[in-house]
Amino acid sequence: MVIRIIISLLVYHGFLLYIGWNLWRGIKAFKPDVKKRWLVVLSAGLLVAAWSMFFRFAFSEYAWAHWSAGIWLVFAYLMVLVLPVTNATVLLLRLFTRIDRRKLARSATAAALALTVVLGGIGTYSAYSPVIKTYDVAIGKPSLDGRKSMKIVMAADTHFGALSGPSHAKRLVKMINEQQPDLVLFPGDLVDDDIVQYVKQGIPEILRGIEAPVYASLGNHDRLEAGDTSLISTLEDSGMIMLYDDVVSEGLPVTLIGRKDRTDPGRMSVAELVAQANPATPLILLDHQPYELELAEAAGIDLEVSGHTHRGQIFPANFITNRIYENDWGYLQKGQMHSIVTSGYGFWGLPLRMGTRSELAVINVNFE
Repeated sequence: MVIRIIISLLVYHGFLLYIGWNLWRGIKAFKPDVKKRWLVVLSAGLLVAAWSMFFRFAFSEYAWAHWSAGIWLVFAYLMVLVLPVTNATVLLLRLFTRIDRRKLARSATAAALALTVVLGGIGTYSAYSPVIKTYDVAIGKPSLDGRKSMKIVMAADTHFGALSGPSHAKRLVKMINEQQPDLVLFPGDLVDDDIVQYVKQGIPEILRGIEAPVYASLGNHDRLEAGDTSLISTLEDSGMIMLYDDVVSEGLPVTLIGRKDRTDPGRMSVAELVAQANPATPLILLDHQPYELELAEAAGIDLEVSGHTHRGQIFPANFITNRIYENDWGYLQKGQMHSIVTSGYGFWGLPLRMGTRSELAVINVNFE
């Protein structure tokens, strides 16, 4: 374990050295006579910024700690995308052209800066401007109240807190209410690791504005206890009915089954939960992490809604989630079961999405 930590720190600081070297060369391209003391200032600034990601956990009660870590992660990610491409392009131009080196350095610096700004703008927009993804599902069972159809709005991975804050929460409420759903489902990761910022940002009061019944389950980032406040009671105060290995059907057209998260060692199996339900009713499962879909299918689940994957959130992580999960985003049918996995309404770590969009899922369900 110690060796892994040392290696990780060496790699991380090697990455910082790479960023710092590029930034210094970019500065010198426009100001060749810059004093060496500014190199010390740049190095110190990079070290402070790089370690700001740990401030988030040490000072979680302060929003600035979350924002400093988030901004650094955005910058670091963009440097991973931009700098290797810039360096390779400069190397090739040096080898195969006679462009003046200073002129080339200035052009490369300007191009890298412009590309960073453009990519940052696209990624921020993709994170904070959710789209609506619509699905049509047919369940071959009659509803409990005789209706032939219903509209469900589903949002996962809201990660409400300092970064995914009040404005994003108000946007969610507005989008949900515009859909006029019969039911709202939140399958996990409502909170961004702790409840402190969730409460401080006034998220509970905002979510109480949803004009439809809301049912939710927990995800891996929904810590059961944070600070002095109970997570479940706080979420219930947000207008949600929490399903924590629970089965409910009273007053509903369907039977809802909400599982504890996969990280909870005490959670019941899908089969054990389904045994508490009437199998002749439409069975809808909220399970944050979309693993072992075959077990849900075998248990008789008709519709499973999940999140967790973020569809990778940032390129090229989408290729990784696609390899890990049978359904990492969108719709998949297994026998009689429909699996719908959302890319998430919020984001984690950095307030950025690249190659994915924040989204709200609208599910139109037709019954027999």
